Amino acid sequence: MDLLDTLTAKGLRGETPTREEALAVLATTDDELLDVVAAAGRVRRRWFGRRVKLNYLVNLKSGLCPEDCSYCSQRLGSKAEILKYTWLKPGQAAEAAKAGVSGGAKRVCLVASGRGPTDRDIDRVTDTVAAIKDADPAVEICACLGLLSDNQAERLKAAGVDAYNHNLNTSEGTYGDIATTHTYADRVDTVQKAHGAGLSACSGLIAGMGESDEDLVDVVFALRELGSDSVPVNFLIPFEGTPLAKEWNLSPQRCLRILAMVRFVNPDTEVRIAGGREVHLRSMQPLGLHLANSIFLGDYLTSEGQAGQTDLDMIADAGFEVEGMGESTLPRHRADVAAAAGGCGTGTAGGAGGGCGPAAVPGEDADTAAVGGGCGTGGGCGPCGGHGHAAPAATADQAAGQTADQATGGTADQATGGTAAGADEVRTDLVRVRRRGAGTELAPNA
Repeated sequence: MDLLDTLTAKGLRGETPTREEALAVLATTDDELLDVVAAAGRVRRRWFGRRVKLNYLVNLKSGLCPEDCSYCSQRLGSKAEILKYTWLKPGQAAEAAKAGVSGGAKRVCLVASGRGPTDRDIDRVTDTVAAIKDADPAVEICACLGLLSDNQAERLKAAGVDAYNHNLNTSEGTYGDIATTHTYADRVDTVQKAHGAGLSACSGLIAGMGESDEDLVDVVFALRELGSDSVPVNFLIPFEGTPLAKEWNLSPQRCLRILAMVRFVNPDTEVRIAGGREVHLRSMQPLGLHLANSIFLGDYLTSEGQAGQTDLDMIADAGFEVEGMGESTLPRHRADVAAAAGGCGTGTAGGAGGGCGPAAVPGEDADTAAVGGGCGTGGGCGPCGGHGHAAPAATADQAAGQTADQATGGTADQATGGTAAGADEVRTDLVRVRRRGAGTELAPNA
């Protein structure tokens, strides 16, 4: 296919496709799907080899957010029966992070619901970062705290935070249909504040909210222009009790096309499969590893993922390997830019310089690896769950003791078929609310 040959050649050179080419990827047929995955997979291997970066979420403060993000189970007015608790103590958060790091995660994402942090909240995060890095100085820390005020990004950087996550989520043209209590411009401003302070910018999208192909391409190109080092691709989990509860618009094939498009537009950027991976890709998750070079390990903010060991087995069975703590995530030319800005684009703690691997990636043809020259080897959260000022919340102790059998619905393994459900059919069988890990007395799924 001429389109895929063109996209592959551009990707191997680190070039961006045209909008028309990106749209054409989303318009490919199921008969062409494996060809699309193979083409985007060559680009992925060119810049990242067969490494998979593991990330682990710690939800520092859950639920009761006064913002109205339609996709979010923590939003104002949400009736989703999720865990609700106020700030975890630094020791609790460090213990939760330890579970993920022991499972192979090299980045810990600290997330808190709310419009944005107060100065006191920044102090809390500072203490938490210190506790985590006291236990493991090499671990990367990404904070996701909502909209940032002046000088807050600088304070987080000084505290040892390596990256900041704030997703654009959808296109500027349709953002007002998703949230009204803040704007698309507010989100762009926060990403720019983080980048300006020397934090590695992590910003992504949510697919499956009823958006058009044009909306998806718009937001992915916007993320490219913002200079995101890491692009999390979330697939909407339609929680009961939220406005988008019936938006079951995704099939595994659609998800793979979206991931391929994101890879072609961001050939040398970390692409992460984030929330909704198990719900929507289901048995086709291993194919997603040929497109993305990063995933979350275990559970998400308010929903359960598959068992951490299952993630590790999937990576090994698909012929990939877990990226080591000391390995550079981004290719050298991207890592050097991030390091110059003070960010952690190298994938090592504190933005320390990382090395460049061989020009040829093992398993690639020599002429393929030589295209464009450069380095042959290569951070970040799912939907943050709202961005509003902290509302009164239950304590972690009050949330503790809730048992796993309180979770509603079955596992993703119960899903059948690859097509989206009808508009009046709520697929609660696919969504399991998180009842374990940080904020509970139950062991995390890592």
